[in-house]
Amino acid sequence: MRPIILDVEGHQLTETEQEYLGHPLVAGVILFTRNFDNILQLKELVQQIRLYAKQDIIISVDHEGGRVQRFRDGFTELPSCGSLVTNSSSMDEALSLAKASAFVMASELLACDIDLSFAPVLDINGISDVIRERAFSDDKDQVSQLASAYIEGMKLAGMSSTGKHFPGHGSVKADSHIALPVDNRSFEHISKHDMQPFAELIKSNKLDAIMPSHVVYAQCDDLPCGFSSYWLQKVLKQKLGFTGAIISDDISMHGASFVGNHLSRAKEAINAGCDLILACNDTPAAMTILDGLQVTNDGNETLIASLLADKNKLSLPLQHNVYWAESRRLLLDFNASH
Repeated sequence: MRPIILDVEGHQLTETEQEYLGHPLVAGVILFTRNFDNILQLKELVQQIRLYAKQDIIISVDHEGGRVQRFRDGFTELPSCGSLVTNSSSMDEALSLAKASAFVMASELLACDIDLSFAPVLDINGISDVIRERAFSDDKDQVSQLASAYIEGMKLAGMSSTGKHFPGHGSVKADSHIALPVDNRSFEHISKHDMQPFAELIKSNKLDAIMPSHVVYAQCDDLPCGFSSYWLQKVLKQKLGFTGAIISDDISMHGASFVGNHLSRAKEAINAGCDLILACNDTPAAMTILDGLQVTNDGNETLIASLLADKNKLSLPLQHNVYWAESRRLLLDFNASH
């Protein structure tokens, strides 16, 4: 089993990174703004990562649009998901924009040989400061509709979808990057409200992966969702019937800290049901996971392969791709008018 997704420091790989990318526990790399200077440099970095990994590796990024867009220069400015419905004249227009935004996002990343953007956000916009306009809407039905259109755009380019942050992060004020949010609502309330977009998209077989939240839902379990077999096994797999990949949110976030050190967090997340573990922004801690984690010999190569980009769908170069040009123009006009 290869469960770990790590980050890298800068614009090029260090010798240490070249070495640990080939570690038998490494399944992927997540890139950040610090890894980007220009498109040519980004492509060379991705090429280096694939070279030193010596096996299939998932190269990923958070590139949703709005304030969460890691690469800017040379990439199309993506609107925030929350602006699509609020600034559109109709739901049909918002759905077209969602599909266009996702296709442009995915195709521009795939053109740089990046497999996966962790999207879409399925949270319902509520009181959360870290979610806000990252959510499509404050209405659960609109979230489901817009996310479905967004996923269609991703898949049209050849990118898998990752719904986050299960079962919903929008109804807690605290930011799990720096605190441990606690949601005191009942399971019934969460199930009928926040969880509905996840349930509907699972039922329609739209989600390839799900990222659980680092939120404690206190009436349901004492552990944050990403470490909770109640949420991942009983609810997500058994009740909702999800059979895709479960990818932990970053275990370096404060919302994961009370589970213990990084090695303990990785173990607990895997035991709860996570298939892949994000361990970012703390290289020494990530190395303790690679040094100390004991996992089963059961291979997850099929799961890893399922999240790699389908490179047969996208027509390159993008400059000659008519749908990319049309979708990009739609976004540029939308951005200019708002």
